[in-house]
Amino acid sequence: MLSFIRQTLKDYYHVGAIAPSSRALARALAKSLEERPPAGAMHVLEVGPGTGALTRGILERLHAGDTLVLCEINPDFASQLAHKFSTDPEFTRWKNATEIICKPVEELATTRSFHHIVCGLPFNNFQPDTVRMIFAKFDALLQKDGTVNFFEYVAIRHLKRLVANRAERQRLESVEAILTKLIANHQFRQQLVLWNLPPAWARSLRFSENGTLMRSGA
Repeated sequence: MLSFIRQTLKDYYHVGAIAPSSRALARALAKSLEERPPAGAMHVLEVGPGTGALTRGILERLHAGDTLVLCEINPDFASQLAHKFSTDPEFTRWKNATEIICKPVEELATTRSFHHIVCGLPFNNFQPDTVRMIFAKFDALLQKDGTVNFFEYVAIRHLKRLVANRAERQRLESVEAILTKLIANHQFRQQLVLWNLPPAWARSLRFSENGTLMRSGA
């Protein structure tokens, strides 16, 4: 927890949280992993795993033969994750099935393909073009009928707008417009998770085929 707080103070832009996500939120975001491929292993990507709070929910859903890629831009968090896969009993059994990549998801090789993506990125901190780029990348990385699962803190954009200057309000409104359109076009499940600091909406989107996101004009 102290390490998480230090990283938040050091780089709030990329961390974007005041506390690690709860187990309840992790399980809500991992619910889509109940949808397994009809045959063979399931391949999962987690983006912005931080210290592994959401990762625990994913690991609970994995079966023998499945694979997990963790894409974490913060090298300190990536190091902590590697340590957990060597020492934490919940993690160690999946060590050989997991790859940790320390780079932005936009730079992840497009030759990879995933059934599910779980995302902990703080979209409200990003520029609108960055948000578009990230979701377009998700679309390119997903297998047909794959899912993207992410969360938003309840009322966070409204609270930020109350203290923001004009330029910041415009940025937040643009991000909100992008996410609202994605939710309207692609969301198939949402869950309010009150047992989290702060409370959050867990959202699940489905892109039926590559290119759907871009054609939707998001």
